[in-house]
Amino acid sequence: MDYVYGPGRNHLFVPGPVNIPEQVIRAMNRNNEDYRSPAVPAMTKILIEDVKKIFKTTTGTPFLIPTTGTGAWESALTNTLSPGDRIISFLIGQFSLLWIDQQQRLNFDVDVIESDWGQGANLEVLASKLAADTNHTIKAICIVHNETATGVTNNLATVRKILDHYSHPALFLVDGVSSICALDFRMDEWGVDVALTGSQKALSLPTGIGIVCASPKALEASKTAKSLRVFFDWKDYLKFYKLGTYWPYTPSIQLLYGLRAALDLIFEEGLDNVIARHNRLAKATRLAVEAWGLKNCAQKEEWFSDTVTAVVVPPYIDSSRIVKRAWERYNLSLGLGLNKVAGKVFRIGHLGNVNELQLLGCLAGVEMILKDVGYPVVLGSGVAAACAYLQNTIPLIQSRI
Repeated sequence: MDYVYGPGRNHLFVPGPVNIPEQVIRAMNRNNEDYRSPAVPAMTKILIEDVKKIFKTTTGTPFLIPTTGTGAWESALTNTLSPGDRIISFLIGQFSLLWIDQQQRLNFDVDVIESDWGQGANLEVLASKLAADTNHTIKAICIVHNETATGVTNNLATVRKILDHYSHPALFLVDGVSSICALDFRMDEWGVDVALTGSQKALSLPTGIGIVCASPKALEASKTAKSLRVFFDWKDYLKFYKLGTYWPYTPSIQLLYGLRAALDLIFEEGLDNVIARHNRLAKATRLAVEAWGLKNCAQKEEWFSDTVTAVVVPPYIDSSRIVKRAWERYNLSLGLGLNKVAGKVFRIGHLGNVNELQLLGCLAGVEMILKDVGYPVVLGSGVAAACAYLQNTIPLIQSRI
């Protein structure tokens, strides 16, 4: 029974947690098992190999940690760095801000490169700092691939090009919480040293697995990193990997079976097709926003996110009213504006296991809500713009041809 009942299904369009496919729900509907039995390590071994595919790595080592993205952040930092290490981190929105806060509380020397919210990371400043760092005092570059507070995506390939141009050995640490399995992500090709994601985003699972993938360079750095770590220590995982039992601590059996089912769905659709679907849904959403006469929080097309669109509202409307109205009248969940953009934007999440008709239902709901709060939207305008685009771009479902 729902805690607050509403007829029909809740239309979940926040940028995480996202809709969970029925196949995954069914896979998780099982009793507990002894994780020390032969069955769970056998499944885990295959999961670890398959997780590499969503990072597009053959050389990385994944860790499936019972935690959230915040715990995955901490694992990435404490296993590779020592207190006092100088790191560069980009402040472009709420989640990059929170990661910076964690970095500072872990006693790293954080050199913050700040941009206006709605802009991407300032890579020109990064280049100038790397050029000046001839003694290689900068130990790591930390960047959020996709900032969900503002709907901004950063160009990781360019970051790698800048590092290579200056032959700089700094580690490249990436928060891919709302990008991996939805946006193009190439760990090996872009020379990412640590990448991380959370199960509740594009993987379309419940919250509870923080997935961290470490390059050989990052693993080597972990041997000398002096940050205090216990629960998140990769060394404990590697020890049990060698033993073939895989788990230093008790995992969630149900989430492991859910992850198996989620990966199977992604591989059946094809990872590149999943990424293309996210791009299609995002373009349809942006066309709807334009038809409503509203603007995207992301200030340039190069920064547009394919997993979340932050919609800027007129000054006379408090965007929190839109989110509240969506939930209380239409059983639709939209994302609030956070921190500097609180009251100024609402967010439409279009990531995970979601299709075009589901999105159109969301867009229709947003139109009615905009009308409710006094915005002069033409009903059907955004839906029509999205439909016109999607009708010409939706491919046939491969398994049904």
